[in-house]
Amino acid sequence: MQLFSTRSLVVLVLSGCVALVTFQLLDHDIAAATAKLIASTAFVTVAIQAGALHSRYGQLILLGLAFSWFGDMFLVGQTRSFFLLGLGAFFLAHIAYIAAFVVNGINVRWIAVAALPVAIVGIAVLVWLTPHIPMELIIPVRAYTTVISLMVIAAIGTRGRGATKLILAGALMFFFSDLSVAALRLVQTTLPTYVWGLPLYYAGQLCLAASVSQLRSH
Repeated sequence: MQLFSTRSLVVLVLSGCVALVTFQLLDHDIAAATAKLIASTAFVTVAIQAGALHSRYGQLILLGLAFSWFGDMFLVGQTRSFFLLGLGAFFLAHIAYIAAFVVNGINVRWIAVAALPVAIVGIAVLVWLTPHIPMELIIPVRAYTTVISLMVIAAIGTRGRGATKLILAGALMFFFSDLSVAALRLVQTTLPTYVWGLPLYYAGQLCLAASVSQLRSH
């Protein structure tokens, strides 16, 4: 028996995101952490209710969402150690997403066409970030930029096999949301980039969670 409908969970994710942004703007750290916990737990639950446990694709997407949940919790901390833990959790999330897209099927031609432009964007991001990255974070940040770029390429590839648009939308929103994290944590901009980054992130995760219900079982 479901305690919440899928629609209610989506509303919970979105309202949690709004609360998170608001509390961060007001510097209410504990309230912000609570809102993040609620929003992130809700997107994991959306995937489960969408049938994630009943297909290989769904199980891998659920694994990626679970790693993302841990990444979100680690990034509540402000130290470099917590940042690295968060980065590692999201790295594993993208590995899980890539595996899910491969299981769903990818179009090699679409992959080939997507590889160069996505790589160029990834390199441009690294050129932007490199002057601001501490030496001990250079390899982790480069590895993470590589894996999230591969995740976007794989999402394009699976779209080439007729997969739901939710996959590509989710992958792209996740990618661009990470630019806000990089700007805030590495470049250390004074602008609150999470104002647009967090809505993109949660919308992207919802798209990936919801994509489970629109694919055949594997």
